[in-house]
Amino acid sequence: MSELTFEQMLEESLKTIHAGEVVEGTVIDVKPDEMVLNIGYKSDGILTKSEYTNDNSVDLTTVVKVGDTMEVKVLKVNDGEGQVVLTYKRLAADRGNKRIEEAYNNKEVLKATVAQVLDGGLSVVVDEVRIFIPASLVSDTYEKDLTKYAGQEIEFVISEYNPKRRRYIGDRKQLIVAKKAEMQKELFERIKEGDVVEGVVKNVTDFGAFIDLGGADGLLHISEMSWGRVEHPKKVFKVGDKLNVLIKEISGSKIALSLKFEDANPWKDATEKYAVGNVVTGKVARMTDFGAFVELEPGVDALLHVSQISKEHVEKPADVLNVGDEVTAKVVDFNEADKKISLSVKALSVEPAQKEEDADVAAVDIDAVIASEE
Repeated sequence: MSELTFEQMLEESLKTIHAGEVVEGTVIDVKPDEMVLNIGYKSDGILTKSEYTNDNSVDLTTVVKVGDTMEVKVLKVNDGEGQVVLTYKRLAADRGNKRIEEAYNNKEVLKATVAQVLDGGLSVVVDEVRIFIPASLVSDTYEKDLTKYAGQEIEFVISEYNPKRRRYIGDRKQLIVAKKAEMQKELFERIKEGDVVEGVVKNVTDFGAFIDLGGADGLLHISEMSWGRVEHPKKVFKVGDKLNVLIKEISGSKIALSLKFEDANPWKDATEKYAVGNVVTGKVARMTDFGAFVELEPGVDALLHVSQISKEHVEKPADVLNVGDEVTAKVVDFNEADKKISLSVKALSVEPAQKEEDADVAAVDIDAVIASEE
C-alpha cells in the first residue's frame, strides 16, 4: 500500500460539507463589507454583509472581530473560485421562523422596536423575521398618524403565521383591549358613588368632558362642572388637564361625574346671606323681557323683576341694564326649597307699604319668568 502524501492526509482530516449544512466558524479576517471564517474545511468561508444582516448601514468591523465564533449556514460549497459561500442571516431567519411559530402557538407576547412606518401599518423584526402589524391592529382606536411609533418598542402577539407565503401578522390591539378590560374591572371593584378620584381630561365636547379614570371614562356633564354657569366646556377644560372629580352615579359601565362638591355649595349658607331685607350686590348674568337675572355668586342667581328695577316705569330690562352691570338691591323674597331669590332696587328708596306690595309682585313673577325660560 502506497503511503498518503501530506496534502492527502490533510484533506482527509478535514470535514466534508454540503449546501444547507449548519457549521461553526471562527472569524479570521473582517472588513466593512465581508468577513472570512475558518470552518474546518479545505477552503475558508466568505460571509458578506448582505448575508449577515438586512441592515445595509452596518459596518461589519463594528459588530464582529477576529477570533469571534458563530454558527453559519452553507449556501454554496464552491462559488466557482473555490470559496465557500456562507449566510448568517438566513440561518437566523430559519431559527426566527421557529421562534415565531412557537410564539404563535403559545400566544406569547413579543417585544420589538418599530423598524418601519408604512402606509398601512408598522413593520418590526424579530430574530431576522419581518412582521407586519396592520394599522387596524396597532391600537383599539383609529390612528391617523402612525409616525409617532417610529423607533418605539412595542408589544404584540402573532395573529397569523404563514411561512410558505412569508406572511407574519402581528396584533397589538388585542393586548390593549385586554389590558383595558382588566383595568376597568379593577376600577369598578375599587370605586363607589361618593368617592373623589383623580382623572385626566380625555375629550371635551359641547355638552361636557370625558374623564379618563384609569380603566374607564366618566362623563362630566356641563351642568356638573360648577355651581355657577359654564358657558362652554372648552372654555374651562382642555385635553390633558388633571382634576379630582366626584363620582356622582355608577350605572352599569357608565360613570357620571361632578365637580359640585357639597362643601363648596353656595346655597348652604344662603339662608343667612340672602335673608329677606338684606342688601346684596351682584352682576347681571342674563336678561329676559320680564326681568334680569343677577348672579350674586357662582351658583346663586336672583331675579330682579322689570317692575323692581327702578321707581320709574321700565318697559324692558335691556332699556336700562346690560349683561355684566353691577347691581345693588334688596332681597324681597327668599325660597330656600326652590332656590329662588327675588330682588328689588326700587325697594331701597320707596315707602314701607309700597315695599310690601312690590315684594308680593316680585315673588309671584319669579316663578312665571323661570317657567317661561324652561
